Amino acid sequence: METRDRIGAVDTMDTTDPRRAGVPAIAPPAPAAAPPAPSAAPVATVAQATSDDHLIALWLHNRSAHTQRAYRADIARFQAHVAAPFRALTLGALQDFADSLAGLKPSSRVRTLAAVKSLLAFGHRLGYLPFDVGRALKLPPRREGLAARILEEADVQRMLALEAHPRNRVLLRLLYASGIRVAELCALRWRDVRPRADGAGQIAVWGKGAKERTILLPASVYQDLLALRRGAPEDAPVFRSRKGGGPLDTSQVLRVVRAAATRAGIEAKVSPHWLRHSHATHALDRQAPIHLVAATLGHSSVATTGKYLHARPSDSSARYLVV
Repeated sequence: METRDRIGAVDTMDTTDPRRAGVPAIAPPAPAAAPPAPSAAPVATVAQATSDDHLIALWLHNRSAHTQRAYRADIARFQAHVAAPFRALTLGALQDFADSLAGLKPSSRVRTLAAVKSLLAFGHRLGYLPFDVGRALKLPPRREGLAARILEEADVQRMLALEAHPRNRVLLRLLYASGIRVAELCALRWRDVRPRADGAGQIAVWGKGAKERTILLPASVYQDLLALRRGAPEDAPVFRSRKGGGPLDTSQVLRVVRAAATRAGIEAKVSPHWLRHSHATHALDRQAPIHLVAATLGHSSVATTGKYLHARPSDSSARYLVV
């Protein structure tokens, strides 16, 4: 009986549990490994620039002729100094070039280095240059000196009144009345000049950054401008050279402005841009809204126009002191 009970106990034992049966556990089969993903086809690299000269050409594309001349001269100076391809350029060589410009005017030095930095950054973005070496180069600080390049209203009026040549007088009046840049003036064609109500007019100007803006002209300036046309076709330049009949270039306009300033008794070397500065300052002095001045001048930010307020402040804390 006792034997039967023991046998029964053995028979009733759960042999399906391997731990109780003394049988080692068998791990479940591992899932099948996923088949390897097909390797992506190599992407062909397209060379955006094939040489330093090609890179420069791409960088200058669509810039104005005046800007291209200035930048080409800056980059030619840079290439002559470093005498190495751009891909081999080091920060030390770039800093040595910056030091070599110490004899230039601060504005010329900053412009040259800014042009080099822009070119190198462009080359890096295209993948032509492995590093943007110019990014580590800081531009030298320089004084704005804007206040010294703003003419008094009386000086401007003398320049206009003493100019006897009809074309040159209209040229001076337009530079001051519109605040346009000298390159914008040289590019004007008669198709850009259009009438408005009450004898006034407007000019369409193609400015920096390939942006077009429209500037209203007082009736007196517009009528004087029309008197120069004398049946000229739409595509003819507004300000023509007496030699050849082509458009005036910037150097010719500079000579006109310098001569007018000398006649007016101004000793400083006045440039056409001084009339642009004077336009902005005198308009703000006469309470023109700053956003309107910015739009007329083609500034992308009102902050740029605000520098004229700092150059000629209307008040100062110094006036409140007893000295």
